Amino acid sequence: MSEDERAIHKLVDDWMIASKAGDHATLLTLMTDDVVFMVPGQPPFGKEAFANRTVSPDDPKIEGDAQIVELQVLGEWALLRNRLRIAIIPKNKEPIVKSGYTLTILRKNAAGQWQLSRDANLLTTENGAH
Repeated sequence: MSEDERAIHKLVDDWMIASKAGDHATLLTLMTDDVVFMVPGQPPFGKEAFANRTVSPDDPKIEGDAQIVELQVLGEWALLRNRLRIAIIPKNKEPIVKSGYTLTILRKNAAGQWQLSRDANLLTTENGAH
């Protein structure tokens, strides 16, 4: 595994750890300023919308794991295909379990750190889950 591949694996791990911890500030450091997120049922949104999301202690907890299925490093850019399974756990409600794939384009910044640049999240609610 190359140094870039190891750094991207760490980025994925850091993203999952920050998501589980509700660490919004760390998540913002893991994305480019011009990031674009695409999720079903919503128009694409960027870092400003992500940053302006209201964070509260009542937010659902996030549990889950990511498995890298494909990773290609192409100079200062990389393509990442992940298999995700997450549980969104609202207070006093049943968890919502989603799974599926993401397709992510990463870009290395001027400091040599990999960041999310584009992310298409194709997760769907699992059968039998809320």
